[in-house]
Amino acid sequence: MVFGGRPTVRGIAADALEFAMEAAEDSHPDEYLGLLRATPAKDLGVADDGYVVTDVLVVPGTETNPVSATFGSTQVPNDMRNVGSVHSHPNGVLAPSDADRATFGKGQVHIILGHPYRRNDWRAFDSEGEPTTLDVLDVDLEDPESFFDFTQADIDEELE
Repeated sequence: MVFGGRPTVRGIAADALEFAMEAAEDSHPDEYLGLLRATPAKDLGVADDGYVVTDVLVVPGTETNPVSATFGSTQVPNDMRNVGSVHSHPNGVLAPSDADRATFGKGQVHIILGHPYRRNDWRAFDSEGEPTTLDVLDVDLEDPESFFDFTQADIDEELE
C-alpha cells in the first residue's frame, strides 16, 4: 500500500513510542502534541519497503491546555519524513474527536495517547480517523548524540 506516493508506515520504534508516552505524562493534565517522522524500513533491517516511525518532533510554539494542543503551520518543518502526528487525551479517551479528524488528512498515521500513559494506553488511526494497526518494533535507533556528527558530504547526499 502506498500513501501520497510513499510506501506505507509499517510500525513505530518502541523507543519513539516510549518517548511520546513520557512526554504526554510530563505534559499532563495538558495535552501533548508532536509530529511523527519515519525512516525507511530497509535502513533498519525491518523490511524491503515501507517506513518505521523513529522520531517524535516537538514543534516550537505549541500551545496546550487540558482539552487541546495546537501549533502554527509555519512552525512545522518542511520534511518529507513527516508521516503524521501524536497527541494525548488527558481524559483517557482513545478515540479521535471531530477536531482531531479534521487534522488527520495531513499524514498517514496518527496516534492518540491516553492517560495514564501505560504501554497499552494508545491507539493508531489512519488519515480518515479510522483505527489502524501499528506494530511496535524493537529496532536499533541512531544515538541522538550522533545527530550533529556529520560532514558536508553527508549534507550533499541528503540533498540529492
